[in-house]
Amino acid sequence: MQSGLSRALGQPVVIENRGGAGGNIGTEAVIRARPDGHTLLASNSSPMVINPHTFPAANFNPLDLVSIGMILDAPLAFCVHPSLPVRDAREFEAWLKSQPAMVDYGIPASGSLPHLAMEMFRERLRLLEMQAIPYRGSGPALQDFIAGRFPIMTDSLSVMAPALSGGQAHGILISSEARVPAFADVPTGGEQGIADFVVGAWTGISAPSGTPMEVVRKVNAALNEALADPTVRERITAQGAVVIGGTAEAFDARVRADHARFGAVARANNITSG
Repeated sequence: MQSGLSRALGQPVVIENRGGAGGNIGTEAVIRARPDGHTLLASNSSPMVINPHTFPAANFNPLDLVSIGMILDAPLAFCVHPSLPVRDAREFEAWLKSQPAMVDYGIPASGSLPHLAMEMFRERLRLLEMQAIPYRGSGPALQDFIAGRFPIMTDSLSVMAPALSGGQAHGILISSEARVPAFADVPTGGEQGIADFVVGAWTGISAPSGTPMEVVRKVNAALNEALADPTVRERITAQGAVVIGGTAEAFDARVRADHARFGAVARANNITSG
């Protein structure tokens, strides 16, 4: 992807990782950068649409950024332990409502996308309250899920794929518009009567406010050219993600829509990061 952008732009593209605070440090650095087209943000969705609502100390607004284009969208897989007598979301709904006590679910971190997505899932199915058990990353949460510590877990398809393939998890919902060919037996939310339930860990490119539109158009064109490379597309799809590309306007609409709906979920459930 990096080399493809370099070729399309005709100049080197250097990646500078700015980790920390769930991506907030890197995001804020780009928001405050000079809008000359030489400093861009390549970010996943969380710092853009979740962290502003879950980090009480956040003092920046990612909606101030100029959207350039989306790279990929990685759907979430909602999975149950194979010991459960359920095979889809509606059967899980019936099973959960029959339980005498609150049911736990594991999350890689409090305020993470899987955390908010599970609360959205619960709200859409009008389920009783479930208890989130935060972990330090997806790996430890998945390990306890496989061990039967809790009956349901959601995370990106790339995280859940080994457990699905190995029979250690059963997929009851994939949060994409269409089924994923590699796991074609896992139905979408729409197929199960759960409307407007397309949720993904997308990655996209943005620029500081004030960046000239000719720069936005040039980088967007370069991004789409890079994503047309079969090698790049194969690498993305092999990770359980979907190649997106498209216009800056479409990406901006997705950012704003996700920012609004995840903000509503965070406020309704008093979710904070940490």
